[in-house]
Amino acid sequence: MPHKSPTQAWRVFLAGGLVAAALYAFVPNPIVSGLAFSAVGLGAGVAIVLGIRRYRPRPSWPWRLLSAACFLFLAGALLRTMLDQHSGLGGVLPDCFTIPGYLCMFLALGGFLRARVGDKRHAVIDGLLIGVGVTIMFTMFFAVPAASISGREAAVSALAGVYPLLDGILVLLVANLAFATRRGPAFTMLLGCMALLLTGDVAYAIIGTEGELVGSPLLDLPFLLGFTLIGASGLHPSMADIGRQASLPIQAWSARRLLLIAPALAVPFVLGVLIEQPTAFDRILLAVGGAAIVALLLARAVSAVRGYAAAQHRYEHQATHDSLTGLANRSLWFTEVRQLLAHPIEGQEVWVYFLDLDGFKYVNDSRGHMAGDQVIAEVAGRLRACAPAAAHIARIGGDEFVVAYRASREDALTLAEVILQTMRQTLRMPAADVVVSVSIGISSSTRSAATRAETASATGENAAAKAGEPAGADTATVTAEDLLRDADTAMYQAKANGRDGWVIFDPVMRDRVRERIDIDLALREAMALGQLHLAFQPVAHMPSGQIVGAEALLRWTHPERGLIGPATFIPVAEESGLIIELGRWVMHESLWQLAQWRAEGVVAEHFWLSINVSPRQLRDARLPGEVGAALREYGLPASAVAIELTESVMIEPSGAVDQTLRALRELGVSLVVDDFGTGFSALGYLRNYPVTGVKIDKSFVVGLGHNPEDEAIVRAVAAMSEALQLTVVAEGVQDEAQRDLLSRIGVSYGQGWLWGHAVSAGDFARRWSVAPPVRIQAGASRLNAQ
Repeated sequence: MPHKSPTQAWRVFLAGGLVAAALYAFVPNPIVSGLAFSAVGLGAGVAIVLGIRRYRPRPSWPWRLLSAACFLFLAGALLRTMLDQHSGLGGVLPDCFTIPGYLCMFLALGGFLRARVGDKRHAVIDGLLIGVGVTIMFTMFFAVPAASISGREAAVSALAGVYPLLDGILVLLVANLAFATRRGPAFTMLLGCMALLLTGDVAYAIIGTEGELVGSPLLDLPFLLGFTLIGASGLHPSMADIGRQASLPIQAWSARRLLLIAPALAVPFVLGVLIEQPTAFDRILLAVGGAAIVALLLARAVSAVRGYAAAQHRYEHQATHDSLTGLANRSLWFTEVRQLLAHPIEGQEVWVYFLDLDGFKYVNDSRGHMAGDQVIAEVAGRLRACAPAAAHIARIGGDEFVVAYRASREDALTLAEVILQTMRQTLRMPAADVVVSVSIGISSSTRSAATRAETASATGENAAAKAGEPAGADTATVTAEDLLRDADTAMYQAKANGRDGWVIFDPVMRDRVRERIDIDLALREAMALGQLHLAFQPVAHMPSGQIVGAEALLRWTHPERGLIGPATFIPVAEESGLIIELGRWVMHESLWQLAQWRAEGVVAEHFWLSINVSPRQLRDARLPGEVGAALREYGLPASAVAIELTESVMIEPSGAVDQTLRALRELGVSLVVDDFGTGFSALGYLRNYPVTGVKIDKSFVVGLGHNPEDEAIVRAVAAMSEALQLTVVAEGVQDEAQRDLLSRIGVSYGQGWLWGHAVSAGDFARRWSVAPPVRIQAGASRLNAQ
């Protein structure tokens, strides 16, 4: 038998309740009516409990109180129909359940109101205005007449007069919720239940003025329908939203709202005119009610003014502050720095610190953006704690912060050290501890202004210089933007110096930045114009002297500047992201050339080609797929390719890099650690990553034969590699003595000038071909578009 979806259970309950209401109204059988009423009332309480378990509303205690109210109301209604209303027990016992039911319901509605309204006092006041008006009416027309009925026990009359007052409280709470809450299916049904409950109470209040406690069974029909709505409300998924704080914004008295509020406002004044012979109690009630309404109107006006002012303050704060950290944003910070520059103090300068977190990307990659946000928030808190109160702090980027501080040079540099020390402390995060550092670039108003003046003088833009004044005389022209730009430039130098340090801006740095920009633009043009080419340096099997492989090296010949070395343009490409496209070009060009050599018999089948891959490429999840596709395109076995990576990839752990390396190894390509020994080489790194070989850096090979320490390092690497079954290639082999010593140590492969420099593909084939000389097609670039 199919089950109803949990999200449709409320519809089933609603339909069942309507059927029960029809039976109750149209089947004149007390047993059927009693069973229908009991089933829906009991079902409503149970439905709310099931809804709590299914949708887990927060807070859940108001819903539990509503469930208890259903059971109490049901018990009171059944007892009222079963007991003799004229007996003492029959007149009081049902109220022992009904009145606690009201209290539970009031507490529940109050709980929702507290969660939903928040600090929107205007909504509470609007509800109070309606509640006061309704309470005055109920008191005068229902409560007083019912309590004044003679000929029955005083307790019964007193209780009869209490119910209209309870209805006034109900109207007050419901009106507050209606004004303060956005509508939803569960909330709408809950309000419908309260309206039906109020309708039934008014009907009983009317007969109560005649001294009756029980009337026609149809008077209980609104309660049955109310049970139906509240049960369906408890089963609807949106029931979890009612207790969440989601109050409406401040609202003016719109036409619809005035339709509800205006009659309530007029109640005490209209009744004062219409009642011909008011009693003393009537006069007091109307006077107190009128005074309360006037006071509420004044409070509403004050609340509206304060609310608008608070809202305006919030909007202004959001426009000028970072939402995650609460720090100033770029716009506000610039305003603050301009004010500092506009009011100089002798003996002090305006210092700007540009902070960039070291390794923050790895936190995001390995632990997710939520952890990254936690790190950013913690860093912001530490900056607030360690910076002087007079400092101006802002967050201007993902992991970039700036600080502006007016101080002497000594105090400014002291603050830089304090920031470094503070950031080095371990961040205790919920998931795991994190260690981050910062690179800080520092600029000062005096140095930046002097630099700008010198630049303007040199370019003929400084009017003072033109008039014969000394260069740098107009140092007040420095701007907040100048300081930030110079500090940013110095920060990049701090990164280049090894990170976790500070650097003060120097004009030479600006020239370096311009050089990087020029190199980046020229490199992009070089790729489009075919100025790049590959050179190949042989790798030899030292015992036999046979050439068994080669390393593909990227070369750039600029039409004006000539040959530009990789050490100049590769870091620029890495920083700009161009390295991804550049690396893709190198891979295709290298594999195409290898395929040509194999097809023409230039190299043997066991010949391999090494291709360098940057850390940024290894963080690209597409790399393994691109390598596999290229191998298939050029018909090459994976064993003919070796991917060379730097040690930094292993010492800066990243989940993305780890997955890329393992995927590459699954393709069958070799993974070789280049320049091994120059970084933080350790056995653990080699064991944790699927590398197949290492290349000993040439700086250790050069010292062989006269530097015992270099020889000891080479022996250790060779022994370690043999234990891990890794191939070892020695770089920078220049003479036969080095070759022979390496062979005795156990290093089988060598690369260096002893066998030859890196040469073009044509020269490589002519010199080291294993086949008879053939006409080799020049390896001109044909993959620029790839």
